[in-house]
Amino acid sequence: MIKQILGRLPKKPSKSADARDTHSTGHSASSRNSEVAGHKSGSVKDAPLPGLHSSTNSGFGSKFSLVENAKANQSFEELPNFRDVPSSERQNLFVRKLNMCCMVFDFTDPTRNTKEKELKRETLLELVDYVTSANGKFTETIIQEVIKMVSANLFRSPTAQLRENKVSQAYDFEEDEPLMDPAWPHLQIIYEFFLRFVASPETDTKLAKRHIDHPFLLRLLDLFDSEDPREREYLKTILHRIYGKFMVHRPFIRKAINNIFYRFVFETEKFNGVAELLEVLGSIINGFALPLKEEHKLFLVRVLIPLHRPKCLPMYHQQLSYCITQFVEKDSKLADTVIRGLLKCWPITNSSKEVLFLSELEEVLEATQLPEFQRCMVPLFRRIAYCLSSSHFQVAERALYLWNNDHIESLIRQNRKIILPIILPALERNSRDHWNQVVQSLTRNVRKIFSDADPDLFQECLRKCQEDEAKETDIKAKHEATWRILEEAASRAGNTEVSLIPRKIATA
Repeated sequence: MIKQILGRLPKKPSKSADARDTHSTGHSASSRNSEVAGHKSGSVKDAPLPGLHSSTNSGFGSKFSLVENAKANQSFEELPNFRDVPSSERQNLFVRKLNMCCMVFDFTDPTRNTKEKELKRETLLELVDYVTSANGKFTETIIQEVIKMVSANLFRSPTAQLRENKVSQAYDFEEDEPLMDPAWPHLQIIYEFFLRFVASPETDTKLAKRHIDHPFLLRLLDLFDSEDPREREYLKTILHRIYGKFMVHRPFIRKAINNIFYRFVFETEKFNGVAELLEVLGSIINGFALPLKEEHKLFLVRVLIPLHRPKCLPMYHQQLSYCITQFVEKDSKLADTVIRGLLKCWPITNSSKEVLFLSELEEVLEATQLPEFQRCMVPLFRRIAYCLSSSHFQVAERALYLWNNDHIESLIRQNRKIILPIILPALERNSRDHWNQVVQSLTRNVRKIFSDADPDLFQECLRKCQEDEAKETDIKAKHEATWRILEEAASRAGNTEVSLIPRKIATA
């Protein structure tokens, strides 16, 4: 009886059941709230599509989390074409398409979201056409949405850091294939879109500079470290257009590039976009007004000349040499500074870099005037004499080719009384002992140039050179005789403990 009465009483729910009920109720309530919110906002998208992600980098890219990205996009569905809507509605449609393209896909798996990726690609192509054919000034709202879309897609986390992992290994920058970004089919269209937007006459510089600001430019410059050379090529063109259009940003861009180079030369020696940045700087230097500002001269001394030090110099030497030559052509008085800077960075054990230095030296000397040449010719031709004596035939050959340049030969001929005594010993050794026939032939040609220009001076220097060689031979013979005496003394003693050094010195 009592059991029956107790069985009819309501049971007290357990804590686990309470938790399950609460979780279920909360989940249902949140689902309803999200549905209501979606209905009110006109969105039919309750959850992001699988395979989509959002940029989490700093700057503009960090503003697009999954939730914010979902709010920013009304729906990832096909929107009408621009030609299918009235002209008054096209700007609103343009903004909607920009918002839709803020959605970022994962391209590491080509089988996921294929329809959405294709739809986004077609939408991006429509945006490119719209910007190209625009016939009215872009409003600040449109500019803001453009920068938001570009930032969401470009300022992304790298898909792989293979080069970072190869730093400790023997990574060959010339032979290893660069990494190609799998998202390039979309990125290329976005870069093309942004390039045309920046170059468009409908883009108001005064409005756009508020959004293409310093943080945006820093993020854009960081992208130059991309492994993909196609991306760096687009970035080079875009940066050049921004530098030309936004004059207010020019000092900041130059300073930011300087900082990248400082970090590259003095800290990491790792940056993929050095050649592209130098190419941009080449056109910038070409436009410098005369007389050169002190800021630009410091840039030459503190940035461009130290860029000769890294091991990967061959990757960007052509662009660097062009920048250096531009400075000398702008102001010939800088030739002495440049040549002494090259001598300070001159490679001693790297023959391939030495050939590059000699090629660059010829370009600099071609733009050098007589007063600047005379200031640096003594240390310069001491180094050239070492190159003439090099056992590496390419180094010796490249140094001898300097005499094929008419301007350089003229400078040398005018200062032959100082230069000939410096290099004649190297020429004599080459003509007698060098193993390469081409080097010997070129050496005889150079000797003939000096001999024909001033026979008396040549004979005098030759006689002095022979006397110096005779003295060196005598000194060498004395040294060998001294060593023989020491060896005989050691062998007679027959004791390995015999010390040829005085005891006081040995115990000091």
